[in-house]
Amino acid sequence: MNVAEAVGRTLAALGVDRAFGVVGSGNFHVTNALVAAGAQFVAARHEGGAATMADGYARTSGRVGVLSVHQGCGLTNALTGITEAAKSRTPLIVLAAETASAAIRSNFRVDQDALATAVGARPERVHSAATAVDDTVRAFRLATEGRRTVVLNLPLDVQAAEIDGEPPAPRLPAISPVAPSPAAVRDLVDRLVTAQRPVFIAGRGARHAAAELRALADSCGALLATSAVARGLFHDDPWSLDVSGGFATPLAAELISAADVIVGWGTALNMWTMRHGTLIGPDCALVQVDLNGEAIGAHRPVDLGVLGDVAMTAEAARGELADRGTHPAGYRDPKVRERIAREGSWRDVEFADQSTSDTIDPRTLSIALDRLLPDERVLAVDSGNFMGYPSMFLRVPDENGFCFTQAFQSIGLGLATAIGAALARPDRLPVAALGDGGALMGIAELETAVRLGLPMVIVVYNDHAYGAEVHHFGPDGHRLDTVEFPDTDLAAAARGFGCTAITVRTEADLAPVRGWLAGPRTAPLLIDAKITSTEGAWWLVEAFRGH
Repeated sequence: MNVAEAVGRTLAALGVDRAFGVVGSGNFHVTNALVAAGAQFVAARHEGGAATMADGYARTSGRVGVLSVHQGCGLTNALTGITEAAKSRTPLIVLAAETASAAIRSNFRVDQDALATAVGARPERVHSAATAVDDTVRAFRLATEGRRTVVLNLPLDVQAAEIDGEPPAPRLPAISPVAPSPAAVRDLVDRLVTAQRPVFIAGRGARHAAAELRALADSCGALLATSAVARGLFHDDPWSLDVSGGFATPLAAELISAADVIVGWGTALNMWTMRHGTLIGPDCALVQVDLNGEAIGAHRPVDLGVLGDVAMTAEAARGELADRGTHPAGYRDPKVRERIAREGSWRDVEFADQSTSDTIDPRTLSIALDRLLPDERVLAVDSGNFMGYPSMFLRVPDENGFCFTQAFQSIGLGLATAIGAALARPDRLPVAALGDGGALMGIAELETAVRLGLPMVIVVYNDHAYGAEVHHFGPDGHRLDTVEFPDTDLAAAARGFGCTAITVRTEADLAPVRGWLAGPRTAPLLIDAKITSTEGAWWLVEAFRGH
Protein backbone atom coordinates (compact mmCIF):
# COMPACT_ATOMS: atom_id res chain seq x y z
CA MET A 1 0.00 0.00 0.00
CA ASN A 2 1.25 3.50 -0.76
CA VAL A 3 0.54 6.70 1.14
CA ALA A 4 -2.26 7.87 -1.20
CA GLU A 5 -4.13 4.63 -0.58
CA ALA A 6 -3.55 4.87 3.17
CA VAL A 7 -4.91 8.44 3.32
CA GLY A 8 -8.08 7.48 1.43
CA ARG A 9 -8.62 4.36 3.52
CA THR A 10 -8.04 6.28 6.76
CA LEU A 11 -10.58 8.97 5.95
CA ALA A 12 -13.19 6.37 5.02
CA ALA A 13 -12.50 4.53 8.29
CA LEU A 14 -13.06 7.81 10.16
CA GLY A 15 -16.54 8.07 8.65
CA VAL A 16 -16.08 10.10 5.46
CA ASP A 17 -18.93 8.96 3.20
CA ARG A 18 -18.74 11.47 0.33
CA ALA A 19 -16.13 13.61 -1.38
CA PHE A 20 -16.32 16.30 -4.05
CA GLY A 21 -13.72 17.45 -6.51
CA VAL A 22 -12.16 17.60 -9.93
CA VAL A 23 -9.66 14.81 -10.53
CA GLY A 24 -6.28 15.39 -12.12
CA SER A 25 -3.08 13.41 -12.08
CA GLY A 26 -2.07 14.63 -8.63
CA ASN A 27 -5.22 13.63 -6.76
CA PHE A 28 -6.20 10.65 -8.92
CA HIS A 29 -4.93 7.92 -6.60
CA VAL A 30 -6.11 9.36 -3.27
CA THR A 31 -9.59 9.96 -4.71
CA ASN A 32 -9.80 6.41 -6.05
CA ALA A 33 -8.62 5.10 -2.69
CA LEU A 34 -11.50 6.92 -0.96
CA VAL A 35 -13.99 5.42 -3.41
CA ALA A 36 -12.49 1.94 -3.04
CA ALA A 37 -12.92 2.25 0.73
CA GLY A 38 -16.64 2.99 0.36
CA ALA A 39 -16.99 6.75 -0.04
CA GLN A 40 -18.98 8.24 -2.92
CA PHE A 41 -17.28 10.76 -5.16
CA VAL A 42 -19.06 13.65 -6.87
CA ALA A 43 -17.19 15.02 -9.87
CA ALA A 44 -17.88 18.72 -10.32
CA ARG A 45 -17.12 20.71 -13.46
CA HIS A 46 -14.97 23.29 -11.65
CA GLU A 47 -12.98 23.13 -8.42
CA GLY A 48 -14.76 26.24 -7.14
CA GLY A 49 -18.09 24.49 -7.47
CA ALA A 50 -16.69 21.33 -5.88
CA ALA A 51 -15.45 23.29 -2.85
CA THR A 52 -18.84 24.90 -2.33
CA MET A 53 -20.65 21.57 -2.79
CA ALA A 54 -18.48 20.06 -0.07
CA ASP A 55 -19.21 23.07 2.16
CA GLY A 56 -22.98 22.85 1.57
CA TYR A 57 -22.93 19.11 2.15
CA ALA A 58 -21.09 19.51 5.47
CA ARG A 59 -23.41 22.25 6.72
CA THR A 60 -26.58 20.37 5.86
CA SER A 61 -25.54 16.83 6.81
CA GLY A 62 -23.59 17.63 9.97
CA ARG A 63 -20.73 15.49 8.64
CA VAL A 64 -17.22 16.53 7.67
CA GLY A 65 -16.91 17.70 4.08
CA VAL A 66 -14.10 16.49 1.82
CA LEU A 67 -12.75 18.20 -1.28
CA SER A 68 -10.15 16.63 -3.58
CA VAL A 69 -8.09 18.85 -5.92
CA HIS A 70 -5.02 18.77 -8.14
CA GLN A 71 -1.83 20.54 -7.06
CA GLY A 72 -1.39 24.23 -7.75
CA CYS A 73 -4.11 25.33 -10.17
CA GLY A 74 -6.63 22.87 -8.75
CA LEU A 75 -6.22 24.48 -5.34
CA THR A 76 -6.26 28.06 -6.64
CA ASN A 77 -9.44 27.36 -8.61
CA ALA A 78 -11.10 26.23 -5.37
CA LEU A 79 -9.97 29.13 -3.19
CA THR A 80 -13.20 31.15 -3.14
CA GLY A 81 -15.19 28.15 -1.95
CA ILE A 82 -12.47 27.28 0.58
CA THR A 83 -12.50 30.86 1.87
CA GLU A 84 -16.27 30.75 2.37
CA ALA A 85 -15.95 27.48 4.28
CA ALA A 86 -13.06 28.78 6.40
CA LYS A 87 -14.88 31.99 7.33
CA SER A 88 -17.94 29.92 8.26
CA ARG A 89 -15.88 27.45 10.32
CA THR A 90 -17.18 24.58 8.23
CA PRO A 91 -15.51 21.25 9.13
CA LEU A 92 -13.92 20.59 5.75
CA ILE A 93 -10.83 18.66 4.65
CA VAL A 94 -9.21 19.71 1.38
CA LEU A 95 -7.10 16.89 -0.06
CA ALA A 96 -4.66 19.00 -2.05
CA ALA A 97 -2.00 17.30 -4.12
CA GLU A 98 1.31 19.15 -3.89
CA THR A 99 4.46 19.20 -6.00
CA ALA A 100 7.35 17.17 -4.64
CA SER A 101 9.79 19.16 -2.54
CA ALA A 102 12.55 18.74 -5.14
CA ALA A 103 10.37 19.85 -8.08
CA ILE A 104 11.26 23.50 -7.68
CA ARG A 105 10.70 24.29 -11.40
CA SER A 106 7.30 22.62 -11.67
CA ASN A 107 4.61 24.69 -13.40
CA PHE A 108 2.27 23.66 -10.59
CA ARG A 109 4.50 24.87 -7.75
CA VAL A 110 2.94 27.49 -5.47
CA ASP A 111 3.14 28.07 -1.73
CA GLN A 112 0.06 26.06 -0.77
CA ASP A 113 0.58 26.64 2.96
CA ALA A 114 0.54 30.39 2.38
CA LEU A 115 -2.58 30.15 0.21
CA ALA A 116 -4.43 28.23 2.93
CA THR A 117 -3.31 30.61 5.67
CA ALA A 118 -4.22 33.67 3.62
CA VAL A 119 -7.88 32.65 3.37
CA GLY A 120 -8.25 31.50 6.98
CA ALA A 121 -7.84 27.75 6.46
CA ARG A 122 -5.42 25.61 8.43
CA PRO A 123 -2.52 24.14 6.39
CA GLU A 124 -1.45 20.60 7.27
CA ARG A 125 0.64 18.00 5.44
CA VAL A 126 1.19 14.28 5.15
CA HIS A 127 4.91 14.13 5.86
CA SER A 128 5.94 10.53 5.27
CA ALA A 129 4.86 6.93 4.90
CA ALA A 130 5.53 6.36 8.60
CA THR A 131 3.27 9.24 9.68
CA ALA A 132 0.58 9.09 6.98
CA VAL A 133 -2.21 7.73 9.18
CA ASP A 134 -1.39 10.01 12.12
CA ASP A 135 -1.15 13.06 9.85
CA THR A 136 -4.56 12.26 8.35
CA VAL A 137 -6.13 11.71 11.76
CA ARG A 138 -4.69 15.03 12.97
CA ALA A 139 -6.26 16.85 10.03
CA PHE A 140 -9.59 15.11 10.64
CA ARG A 141 -9.58 16.10 14.31
CA LEU A 142 -8.74 19.71 13.51
CA ALA A 143 -11.65 19.82 11.05
CA THR A 144 -14.25 18.12 13.22
CA GLU A 145 -13.34 19.01 16.80
CA GLY A 146 -12.05 22.49 16.01
CA ARG A 147 -14.64 23.20 13.31
CA ARG A 148 -11.91 24.26 10.90
CA THR A 149 -11.31 24.08 7.18
CA VAL A 150 -8.05 22.16 6.80
CA VAL A 151 -5.92 22.01 3.64
CA LEU A 152 -4.13 18.65 3.86
CA ASN A 153 -1.22 18.88 1.42
CA LEU A 154 -0.21 15.59 -0.20
CA PRO A 155 3.24 15.89 -1.85
CA LEU A 156 3.45 13.66 -4.91
CA ASP A 157 6.64 11.93 -3.79
CA VAL A 158 5.13 11.19 -0.38
CA GLN A 159 1.89 9.92 -1.96
CA ALA A 160 3.87 7.35 -3.95
CA ALA A 161 5.91 6.13 -1.01
CA GLU A 162 5.15 2.57 0.05
CA ILE A 163 4.10 1.69 3.59
CA ASP A 164 5.68 -1.32 5.25
CA GLY A 165 3.00 -3.74 6.38
CA GLU A 166 -0.61 -2.92 7.21
CA PRO A 167 -1.11 0.66 8.44
CA PRO A 168 -2.69 0.96 11.88
CA ALA A 169 -6.42 1.56 12.20
CA PRO A 170 -7.14 5.21 12.98
CA ARG A 171 -8.26 6.01 16.52
CA LEU A 172 -10.05 9.07 17.80
CA PRO A 173 -10.17 9.98 21.49
CA ALA A 174 -13.54 10.74 23.02
CA ILE A 175 -13.89 14.49 23.58
CA SER A 176 -16.43 15.86 26.05
CA PRO A 177 -18.16 19.17 25.31
CA VAL A 178 -16.95 22.23 27.23
CA ALA A 179 -19.11 22.93 30.29
CA PRO A 180 -19.59 26.53 31.46
CA SER A 181 -18.31 27.55 34.87
CA PRO A 182 -20.91 27.58 37.66
CA ALA A 183 -20.12 31.24 38.34
CA ALA A 184 -20.82 32.19 34.72
CA VAL A 185 -24.12 30.30 34.81
CA ARG A 186 -25.16 32.17 37.97
CA ASP A 187 -24.28 35.51 36.36
CA LEU A 188 -26.33 34.59 33.30
CA VAL A 189 -29.33 33.56 35.38
CA ASP A 190 -29.07 36.73 37.48
CA ARG A 191 -29.67 38.72 34.31
CA LEU A 192 -32.48 36.47 33.07
CA VAL A 193 -34.34 36.63 36.39
CA THR A 194 -34.49 40.42 36.37
CA ALA A 195 -35.14 40.81 32.63
CA GLN A 196 -38.56 41.98 31.57
CA ARG A 197 -37.96 41.66 27.83
CA PRO A 198 -35.29 38.97 27.21
CA VAL A 199 -34.48 37.84 23.65
CA PHE A 200 -32.39 34.85 22.62
CA ILE A 201 -30.54 35.00 19.27
CA ALA A 202 -29.13 31.64 18.18
CA GLY A 203 -26.46 31.22 15.53
CA ARG A 204 -24.52 28.48 13.77
CA GLY A 205 -22.99 27.33 17.05
CA ALA A 206 -26.46 26.66 18.48
CA ARG A 207 -27.86 24.47 15.71
CA HIS A 208 -27.52 21.38 17.94
CA ALA A 209 -29.24 23.02 20.89
CA ALA A 210 -32.78 23.91 19.78
CA ALA A 211 -34.48 21.82 22.47
CA GLU A 212 -32.32 23.20 25.31
CA LEU A 213 -32.77 26.80 24.20
CA ARG A 214 -36.52 26.42 23.84
CA ALA A 215 -36.73 24.93 27.33
CA LEU A 216 -34.68 27.75 28.87
CA ALA A 217 -36.69 30.38 26.98
CA ASP A 218 -39.88 28.82 28.36
CA SER A 219 -38.44 29.08 31.87
CA CYS A 220 -37.44 32.74 31.66
CA GLY A 221 -39.94 34.21 29.19
CA ALA A 222 -37.53 34.91 26.34
CA LEU A 223 -38.48 35.46 22.72
CA LEU A 224 -36.53 33.42 20.17
CA ALA A 225 -34.68 34.54 17.04
CA THR A 226 -31.77 33.34 14.93
CA SER A 227 -28.98 34.69 12.80
CA ALA A 228 -29.49 34.15 9.07
CA VAL A 229 -27.37 31.00 8.90
CA ALA A 230 -29.42 29.32 11.65
CA ARG A 231 -32.78 30.21 10.15
CA GLY A 232 -35.45 27.60 10.86
CA LEU A 233 -34.12 26.55 14.26
CA PHE A 234 -37.32 27.67 16.02
CA HIS A 235 -39.61 27.58 12.97
CA ASP A 236 -42.70 26.16 14.69
CA ASP A 237 -42.41 27.96 18.04
CA PRO A 238 -45.21 30.49 18.76
CA TRP A 239 -42.64 32.79 20.39
CA SER A 240 -40.23 32.74 17.45
CA LEU A 241 -39.38 35.99 15.65
CA ASP A 242 -37.56 34.12 12.86
CA VAL A 243 -34.41 35.97 11.74
CA SER A 244 -32.68 38.88 13.45
CA GLY A 245 -30.84 41.42 11.29
CA GLY A 246 -31.34 42.69 7.77
CA PHE A 247 -33.96 40.04 6.98
CA ALA A 248 -35.96 40.66 10.19
CA THR A 249 -39.64 41.50 9.84
CA PRO A 250 -40.70 44.95 11.09
CA LEU A 251 -42.22 43.25 14.14
CA ALA A 252 -39.04 41.31 14.90
CA ALA A 253 -36.95 44.48 14.62
CA GLU A 254 -39.34 46.31 16.93
CA LEU A 255 -39.37 43.61 19.62
CA ILE A 256 -35.64 42.88 19.52
CA SER A 257 -34.68 46.56 19.72
CA ALA A 258 -36.96 46.90 22.78
CA ALA A 259 -35.25 44.02 24.64
CA ASP A 260 -33.55 44.73 27.96
CA VAL A 261 -31.40 41.56 27.73
CA ILE A 262 -30.17 39.93 24.51
CA VAL A 263 -28.34 36.62 24.78
CA GLY A 264 -26.38 35.53 21.72
CA TRP A 265 -26.00 31.76 21.62
CA GLY A 266 -23.24 30.56 19.31
CA THR A 267 -23.56 33.65 17.14
CA ALA A 268 -21.07 36.41 16.37
CA LEU A 269 -23.60 39.23 16.97
CA ASN A 270 -22.01 40.93 13.96
CA MET A 271 -23.21 43.92 11.98
CA TRP A 272 -25.56 41.76 9.89
CA THR A 273 -27.30 40.05 12.81
CA MET A 274 -27.59 43.26 14.85
CA ARG A 275 -28.09 45.75 11.96
CA HIS A 276 -24.92 47.67 12.80
CA GLY A 277 -26.05 47.76 16.44
CA THR A 278 -29.41 49.42 15.78
CA LEU A 279 -31.22 46.37 17.21
CA ILE A 280 -29.51 46.86 20.57
CA GLY A 281 -31.39 49.37 22.72
CA PRO A 282 -29.51 51.93 24.82
CA ASP A 283 -30.35 50.15 28.08
CA CYS A 284 -30.01 46.59 26.80
CA ALA A 285 -27.52 44.19 28.41
CA LEU A 286 -25.68 42.01 25.90
CA VAL A 287 -24.64 38.45 26.78
CA GLN A 288 -22.67 36.11 24.50
CA VAL A 289 -22.31 32.34 24.93
CA ASP A 290 -19.73 30.59 22.76
CA LEU A 291 -17.25 27.72 22.68
CA ASN A 292 -14.58 29.99 21.27
CA GLY A 293 -13.22 32.59 23.65
CA GLU A 294 -11.94 34.71 20.76
CA ALA A 295 -15.48 35.06 19.42
CA ILE A 296 -16.84 36.64 22.60
CA GLY A 297 -16.86 40.40 22.20
CA ALA A 298 -15.15 40.22 18.81
CA HIS A 299 -17.75 42.37 17.03
CA ARG A 300 -19.12 44.48 19.88
CA PRO A 301 -18.61 44.86 23.64
CA VAL A 302 -20.65 42.49 25.76
CA ASP A 303 -21.75 42.82 29.36
CA LEU A 304 -21.21 39.13 30.06
CA GLY A 305 -19.34 36.43 28.18
CA VAL A 306 -19.91 32.77 28.93
CA LEU A 307 -17.42 30.23 27.61
CA GLY A 308 -19.06 26.87 27.03
CA ASP A 309 -21.14 24.60 24.84
CA VAL A 310 -24.49 26.20 24.05
CA ALA A 311 -26.63 23.17 24.90
CA MET A 312 -24.81 22.53 28.19
CA THR A 313 -24.97 26.21 29.14
CA ALA A 314 -28.70 26.46 28.43
CA GLU A 315 -29.41 23.29 30.38
CA ALA A 316 -27.29 24.47 33.32
CA ALA A 317 -29.07 27.83 33.34
CA ARG A 318 -32.47 26.12 33.33
CA GLY A 319 -31.35 24.00 36.27
CA GLU A 320 -30.21 27.09 38.15
CA LEU A 321 -33.56 28.76 37.51
CA ALA A 322 -35.37 25.69 38.82
CA ASP A 323 -33.18 25.61 41.94
CA ARG A 324 -34.11 29.22 42.63
CA GLY A 325 -37.77 28.36 42.26
CA THR A 326 -38.45 31.26 39.92
CA HIS A 327 -40.26 31.36 36.59
CA PRO A 328 -40.29 34.94 35.26
CA ALA A 329 -42.86 35.84 32.61
CA GLY A 330 -40.35 37.99 30.76
CA TYR A 331 -41.45 39.00 27.27
CA ARG A 332 -44.16 36.37 26.96
CA ASP A 333 -47.25 38.50 27.17
CA PRO A 334 -50.40 37.15 25.43
CA LYS A 335 -50.59 40.33 23.35
CA VAL A 336 -47.03 39.75 22.11
CA ARG A 337 -47.93 36.21 21.13
CA GLU A 338 -50.98 37.46 19.24
CA ARG A 339 -48.85 39.98 17.36
CA ILE A 340 -46.32 37.32 16.40
CA ALA A 341 -49.11 35.12 15.06
CA ARG A 342 -50.56 38.05 13.12
CA GLU A 343 -47.43 39.94 11.98
CA GLY A 344 -44.55 37.53 12.41
CA SER A 345 -44.10 36.52 8.77
CA TRP A 346 -43.02 38.60 5.79
CA ARG A 347 -46.09 37.26 4.01
CA ASP A 348 -48.13 39.25 6.55
CA VAL A 349 -46.47 42.54 5.58
CA GLU A 350 -48.35 44.50 2.91
CA PHE A 351 -46.48 45.78 -0.14
CA ALA A 352 -47.28 47.52 -3.39
CA ASP A 353 -46.89 44.99 -6.19
CA GLN A 354 -44.59 46.54 -8.78
CA SER A 355 -45.06 43.87 -11.44
CA THR A 356 -45.41 45.05 -15.03
CA SER A 357 -46.70 43.35 -18.16
CA ASP A 358 -43.29 41.75 -18.79
CA THR A 359 -41.64 41.60 -15.35
CA ILE A 360 -42.71 40.14 -12.01
CA ASP A 361 -42.16 41.71 -8.60
CA PRO A 362 -39.67 39.46 -6.77
CA ARG A 363 -41.93 39.47 -3.70
CA THR A 364 -44.89 38.31 -5.76
CA LEU A 365 -42.71 35.64 -7.35
CA SER A 366 -41.37 34.39 -4.01
CA ILE A 367 -44.78 34.25 -2.34
CA ALA A 368 -46.27 32.36 -5.29
CA LEU A 369 -43.39 29.86 -5.28
CA ASP A 370 -43.74 29.37 -1.53
CA ARG A 371 -47.35 28.31 -2.07
CA LEU A 372 -46.45 25.97 -4.93
CA LEU A 373 -43.41 24.17 -3.52
CA PRO A 374 -43.72 21.41 -0.91
CA ASP A 375 -42.94 22.31 2.69
CA GLU A 376 -40.19 19.69 2.93
CA ARG A 377 -37.48 21.62 1.14
CA VAL A 378 -33.86 22.66 1.51
CA LEU A 379 -33.23 26.20 0.30
CA ALA A 380 -29.84 27.53 -0.84
CA VAL A 381 -29.48 31.23 -1.59
CA ASP A 382 -26.76 32.95 -3.59
CA SER A 383 -25.56 36.48 -2.86
CA GLY A 384 -26.75 39.70 -4.48
CA ASN A 385 -29.43 42.37 -4.47
CA PHE A 386 -32.14 39.71 -4.83
CA MET A 387 -31.06 37.52 -1.90
CA GLY A 388 -33.50 38.74 0.71
CA TYR A 389 -36.60 37.81 -1.27
CA PRO A 390 -36.13 34.02 -1.12
CA SER A 391 -34.57 34.27 2.33
CA MET A 392 -37.60 36.08 3.73
CA PHE A 393 -40.55 34.78 1.73
CA LEU A 394 -39.67 31.10 1.19
CA ARG A 395 -40.33 29.09 4.33
CA VAL A 396 -37.97 26.40 5.60
CA PRO A 397 -38.95 23.39 7.73
CA ASP A 398 -36.04 23.59 10.18
CA GLU A 399 -32.39 24.62 10.53
CA ASN A 400 -31.38 21.88 8.08
CA GLY A 401 -33.65 23.38 5.43
CA PHE A 402 -31.62 26.55 4.86
CA CYS A 403 -28.05 26.66 3.51
CA PHE A 404 -26.61 30.16 3.39
CA THR A 405 -23.04 30.46 2.08
CA GLN A 406 -22.59 34.19 2.65
CA ALA A 407 -19.58 34.60 4.96
CA PHE A 408 -17.36 35.77 2.07
CA GLN A 409 -20.23 37.53 0.26
CA SER A 410 -19.23 36.04 -3.08
CA ILE A 411 -21.83 35.67 -5.78
CA GLY A 412 -21.81 32.48 -7.83
CA LEU A 413 -21.90 29.93 -4.99
CA GLY A 414 -25.64 29.30 -4.82
CA LEU A 415 -26.06 26.50 -7.35
CA ALA A 416 -23.14 24.48 -6.00
CA THR A 417 -24.40 25.07 -2.45
CA ALA A 418 -27.77 23.63 -3.44
CA ILE A 419 -26.16 20.55 -5.02
CA GLY A 420 -24.20 19.81 -1.85
CA ALA A 421 -27.29 20.35 0.32
CA ALA A 422 -29.41 18.21 -2.00
CA LEU A 423 -27.03 15.26 -1.61
CA ALA A 424 -27.11 15.70 2.16
CA ARG A 425 -30.94 15.68 2.26
CA PRO A 426 -32.27 13.51 -0.58
CA ASP A 427 -35.61 13.35 1.24
CA ARG A 428 -36.29 17.03 0.53
CA LEU A 429 -36.87 19.15 -2.55
CA PRO A 430 -33.71 21.22 -3.17
CA VAL A 431 -34.36 24.84 -4.14
CA ALA A 432 -31.58 27.08 -5.43
CA ALA A 433 -32.28 30.83 -5.48
CA LEU A 434 -29.83 32.71 -7.68
CA GLY A 435 -29.36 36.07 -9.30
CA ASP A 436 -28.56 36.11 -13.00
CA GLY A 437 -24.96 37.17 -12.31
CA GLY A 438 -24.36 34.31 -9.90
CA ALA A 439 -26.20 31.85 -12.12
CA LEU A 440 -23.92 32.65 -15.05
CA MET A 441 -20.81 32.41 -12.85
CA GLY A 442 -21.72 28.91 -11.70
CA ILE A 443 -23.58 27.70 -14.79
CA ALA A 444 -21.13 24.83 -15.48
CA GLU A 445 -22.57 22.97 -12.48
CA LEU A 446 -25.94 22.67 -14.23
CA GLU A 447 -24.31 19.73 -15.98
CA THR A 448 -23.45 18.23 -12.58
CA ALA A 449 -27.03 18.59 -11.37
CA VAL A 450 -28.36 16.99 -14.57
CA ARG A 451 -25.80 14.17 -14.49
CA LEU A 452 -26.69 13.39 -10.87
CA GLY A 453 -30.40 13.42 -11.69
CA LEU A 454 -31.17 15.87 -8.91
CA PRO A 455 -34.87 16.84 -8.70
CA MET A 456 -33.98 20.47 -8.08
CA VAL A 457 -35.82 23.75 -8.59
CA ILE A 458 -33.47 26.55 -9.65
CA VAL A 459 -35.01 30.02 -9.47
CA VAL A 460 -33.10 32.82 -11.18
CA TYR A 461 -34.10 36.33 -10.14
CA ASN A 462 -33.06 37.87 -13.45
CA ASP A 463 -32.67 41.64 -13.67
CA HIS A 464 -29.84 41.32 -16.27
CA ALA A 465 -27.51 43.37 -14.07
CA TYR A 466 -25.39 43.41 -10.95
CA GLY A 467 -28.34 44.92 -9.15
CA ALA A 468 -26.55 45.92 -5.96
CA GLU A 469 -24.20 48.22 -7.85
CA VAL A 470 -26.97 49.56 -10.07
CA HIS A 471 -29.04 50.65 -7.11
CA HIS A 472 -26.13 51.88 -5.05
CA PHE A 473 -24.37 54.00 -7.67
CA GLY A 474 -27.23 54.79 -10.06
CA PRO A 475 -29.00 57.40 -7.90
CA ASP A 476 -25.81 59.46 -7.81
CA GLY A 477 -25.66 59.65 -11.59
CA HIS A 478 -22.75 57.28 -12.15
CA ARG A 479 -22.44 55.40 -15.46
CA LEU A 480 -23.82 51.87 -15.14
CA ASP A 481 -22.76 50.29 -18.43
CA THR A 482 -20.15 48.22 -16.55
CA VAL A 483 -22.81 46.54 -14.42
CA GLU A 484 -25.77 46.24 -16.80
CA PHE A 485 -26.03 43.55 -19.49
CA PRO A 486 -28.32 42.42 -22.33
CA ASP A 487 -31.08 40.12 -21.16
CA THR A 488 -29.91 36.50 -21.33
CA ASP A 489 -32.23 33.61 -22.14
CA LEU A 490 -31.17 31.44 -19.22
CA ALA A 491 -34.05 29.05 -19.83
CA ALA A 492 -32.62 28.21 -23.27
CA ALA A 493 -29.16 27.78 -21.80
CA ALA A 494 -30.53 25.45 -19.14
CA ARG A 495 -32.26 23.30 -21.74
CA GLY A 496 -28.91 22.94 -23.45
CA PHE A 497 -27.57 21.35 -20.28
CA GLY A 498 -30.55 18.97 -20.10
CA CYS A 499 -32.76 20.85 -17.64
CA THR A 500 -36.47 21.47 -17.90
CA ALA A 501 -36.85 25.24 -18.06
CA ILE A 502 -39.48 27.97 -18.19
CA THR A 503 -39.44 31.76 -18.51
CA VAL A 504 -41.60 33.67 -16.03
CA ARG A 505 -42.79 37.25 -16.51
CA THR A 506 -46.13 37.00 -14.70
CA GLU A 507 -47.51 34.85 -11.90
CA ALA A 508 -49.56 32.90 -14.47
CA ASP A 509 -46.32 31.78 -16.13
CA LEU A 510 -45.60 29.64 -13.05
CA ALA A 511 -48.36 27.16 -13.98
CA PRO A 512 -45.92 24.59 -15.49
CA VAL A 513 -44.24 24.27 -12.10
CA ARG A 514 -47.22 22.23 -10.90
CA GLY A 515 -46.74 19.74 -13.72
CA TRP A 516 -43.03 19.37 -12.96
CA LEU A 517 -43.74 18.86 -9.26
CA ALA A 518 -46.28 16.17 -10.10
CA GLY A 519 -43.43 14.08 -11.48
CA PRO A 520 -41.33 12.31 -12.42
CA ARG A 521 -38.78 15.12 -11.74
CA THR A 522 -36.02 13.37 -13.68
CA ALA A 523 -34.22 16.62 -14.51
CA PRO A 524 -33.79 19.92 -12.66
CA LEU A 525 -36.31 22.68 -13.32
CA LEU A 526 -34.87 26.14 -14.00
CA ILE A 527 -37.17 29.15 -13.70
CA ASP A 528 -35.80 32.20 -15.51
CA ALA A 529 -37.82 34.90 -13.76
CA LYS A 530 -37.62 38.34 -15.32
CA ILE A 531 -38.00 40.47 -12.21
CA THR A 532 -38.93 44.06 -11.63
CA SER A 533 -35.99 45.97 -10.21
CA THR A 534 -36.99 49.58 -9.65
CA GLU A 535 -35.25 50.07 -6.33
CA GLY A 536 -32.44 48.63 -4.25
CA ALA A 537 -33.12 46.20 -1.44
CA TRP A 538 -32.80 47.68 2.04
CA TRP A 539 -30.44 44.93 3.17
CA LEU A 540 -28.00 45.97 0.44
CA VAL A 541 -28.30 49.59 1.51
CA GLU A 542 -27.16 48.46 4.96
CA ALA A 543 -24.39 46.37 3.43
CA PHE A 544 -22.92 49.32 1.56
CA ARG A 545 -23.27 51.51 4.64
CA GLY A 546 -21.22 48.94 6.53
CA HIS A 547 -18.39 49.13 4.00
